[in-house]
Amino acid sequence: MWALVARALLAGAMIAAISEIGRRLPATAAIVASLPLVSVLGMIFLWHQRPDAENMAIHSAATFWYVLPSLPMFLIIPVLLRAGAGFWGSLLAGCLLTVVLYLAMMHFGPRLGLRL
Repeated sequence: MWALVARALLAGAMIAAISEIGRRLPATAAIVASLPLVSVLGMIFLWHQRPDAENMAIHSAATFWYVLPSLPMFLIIPVLLRAGAGFWGSLLAGCLLTVVLYLAMMHFGPRLGLRL
């Protein structure tokens, strides 16, 4: 139970730090946010709970493939914002696009031989 609380606090601290950095240095915050900190920490915690090389290899490869459908969100949001769309609508459109692309990845990935 305490490990779960510690992980939640760490994740919250990372988000708060990115937010604070972003108020002064948006590009620097973007660099920090783009670091695979959550993935690395997740792998460390997963390895601690289940030190299995094959399981970790599957997890790491699947993480790579699932990152790809999230990337277009970071292109559509600035395009919509610069076109005059509101923040919440742009964010929603980006999130919906990501969900659609995740579903496509889940559907087509295994058919292409990916272990997801």
